[in-house]
Parts: sequence; C-alpha cells; structure tokens
Amino acid sequence: MNRKVVFAVLVVGWLAIFIPMTQAEPWPGWRGPRGDGTCIEQGVPIDWDPAGALWKTELAGHGHASPIVWGDRVYTVTGNPATRDRILLCLDRMSGKILWRQTVVKGPLEKLHKENSYASSTPFTDGKRVYVTFRVGDEIFVAAHDLATGRQLWRVRPGTHVGEWGFSNAPVLFKDMVIIDGDGKGDSFLIALSSADGQTIWRNNRTQKGISYSAPFIRELAGRTQLIQCGNRCVTSFNPDTGEPIWTVDGPSDEFVGTPVYSERTGLVFVSSSWPKQVLLAIRPDGTGNVTESHVVWSDRKGAPYVPSLIVSGDFLLSVNRGGTAFCYEAATGEVFWREKLGRHHASPVLVDGRVFFINDKGQINVIKPGREYECVATYELGEKCYASPAISDGQVFLRGFQHLFCFGRRQAD
Repeated sequence: MNRKVVFAVLVVGWLAIFIPMTQAEPWPGWRGPRGDGTCIEQGVPIDWDPAGALWKTELAGHGHASPIVWGDRVYTVTGNPATRDRILLCLDRMSGKILWRQTVVKGPLEKLHKENSYASSTPFTDGKRVYVTFRVGDEIFVAAHDLATGRQLWRVRPGTHVGEWGFSNAPVLFKDMVIIDGDGKGDSFLIALSSADGQTIWRNNRTQKGISYSAPFIRELAGRTQLIQCGNRCVTSFNPDTGEPIWTVDGPSDEFVGTPVYSERTGLVFVSSSWPKQVLLAIRPDGTGNVTESHVVWSDRKGAPYVPSLIVSGDFLLSVNRGGTAFCYEAATGEVFWREKLGRHHASPVLVDGRVFFINDKGQINVIKPGREYECVATYELGEKCYASPAISDGQVFLRGFQHLFCFGRRQAD
C-alpha cells in the first residue's frame, strides 16, 4: 500500500490499522497519530541537545501550541497581541525556513491566564487541510486552510467558551469530522463539523458549565469506538459518529486540562482533573450509563497532573503533578513505584523507543526509562522556556520553545 494512503487511513480512521514499527509516521495533531503521545518509530534520536540541532527557527509572536508534521512541512500557530492577529505558520522541515504565514482571524483578545497564550491550541491535518481553533473574545473560531498554500477554505463560529483563563481546546479528526470541545462557564457543547465545509454534523449541548481545556480522545475501547471527553464536571464517553453518550463518571472535580490516555495491557482509561482539586482516575470503559460507583478501578491525588497529560508505557503510567514531581504507577493497580522532582511542567510527555521525555517549564529535558526504579537516561537544557509538547516524525523531533522551533535528528534525503 502507498505510504501516503497508509497515513491517511491512520489519521481519518484513527486506529483501524497499525503501521509496522519500522515505518515512518506523520504527527498530524495534538499528541500524535494516536492522540496519546506515543511514537512507534525506531531510530528516533534520544539526543535532544540544542547544540546538535539540525536547525532552529525563531518564531515571531507568542504561542504554546505544539508543532504538527505532514510530509515535508511543519505547521504551528502563533499570536500577535499588538495586532490581535492569530496566525498559522508553515515551515520547511528540511531547513526550518518559514514558507508562509497566514492570518487566520483578527479580533478581540480573550481573558487569559498569565501562563496561557493567544495561540495554545495545536492544529490538526488530514493531509488535505490544516484545521485550527482559536478563541476570539468569548467566541470559538474554527477554520480550515489549504495545506500547500495556507489559503483559508472555510471558517465557522460554533459557540462560546466563557472563562477567565483563555483557551487551548485542540481539534481532533474522526472520519470526515472535525470534533471540538466547547465546555466553559457559559453555553457549553461538544460539536462535530464537516471537514469539507465546516457544517455541523452533530452537536451535544452540555448543561453543567464545567470548563475544559482538553482535547477529545478517540479509540476502540471494549469492542466499540469511543470518544472520551473531560468537561461538564464529568468524564463522558460518546459515540463519535453520533455524539450520543455511552457512559459517564461524575467529577472528580470542576475543570480539566489534560487529555485522557488508554492502556492496552490493563484495558483502563486514565484521566486527571485540574481544578479546584487534582484527582487521577483509572476507569474501565465497558460500562453504560452512570458508572461512577462501578467502573472507577483506582484513584490518586498525590501524582495527579494539573496541566500535562499522562503517558502509558507498558505496565507503567507516568505523570507529573502540579508541584513538579514525576510519579511512576503500576497502571493496573495504582501502586506508586517512585516519585522524583523534575520541575514544573506544562508540556505533556512523549514515549519514544521505550523512553519517556519530560520537558519542564525551564526547558530542561529529562529522559526517563520507565520501571520499578527511577532511571534517568539523559538530561538536556533547551536554553529557553518551553510549554509546548514535542512532535516526532520520520526520525526527527520538533520541539517549540518560547522563542524558537528546534529540529533534532537525522537529515532527510533531498
């Protein structure tokens, strides 16, 4: 099968097929092709020393969105508060040269937490279009741009996101739909838009006004395709084809930031609430209706993340809490094997060749080998602050700091 066809099937169908370990993958959206921060490629470098970077490119403006990678191009977004522009950038992956920059929308600036930005939502691509989300004032703005030229193809404003801390709700793709969470303190919703023209395919209105900054997670779970979303003061599984709810777990708190993850070995979904309390839950995803009392297998507060998402590696679940302490759990039981101070984190960890990469806010990269004992394989200093999560594709790593986008790894053939 043609490699591009394989890529398209992977993104649009999510996990209908698996790519062999030796084959390169795109990194089409938030947390990669599986939405969980895992890379299945071999030969990806673990040396992320900026002194040996293939290139680094200064990015104008300010943004915490992660890069995405498709073919020979890298995409991300940035914001210019002075002009109120939200901008989509396209870079050449070989050189880091900025090929084009396209203003997506210009408009009122939203209320913002000092640790957020006006461009924190990671884009998504299906190989034809790049889909982006921003908040403009209190309105959610969604647009599709041509992958090659940056020309805007459609744009919609499906509703509001009311809250004083800004926005980071990344789009995800399923089949021919762009799915976005709009949970806030006002009118809240989960919506699926047509990737072709932005028309609404389904909409699920939410009633409890629990704010979320989290992206949906889509996976085949317990024999059915499920969309897991944290928001509306609960964790809910939906049928992604229709938007109909399947099961719900109440709470465990009011607000969410991190995206859920799943462990194939244990069959458990892991989520963490953010505010006013951080609670990590392990949920069995085979229920129907309200399963709060029956399907929560274990929970923990000490290692529950505030902003970063969790990561699964074999038998282990790893996290970093609000105070900057990393935890390694036995995924099946919640037993804590170790905890280690690594510094405060906004970036979510990634798993590459059996190693977990944590990037703290100061730009320190800690490479950890998951196990019952703490083992740090390497430590690097990026040289600038970093809140964005890495993207990995075809033997290269793309990491965005506050000033630059870095590329690590082997040089691609011309």
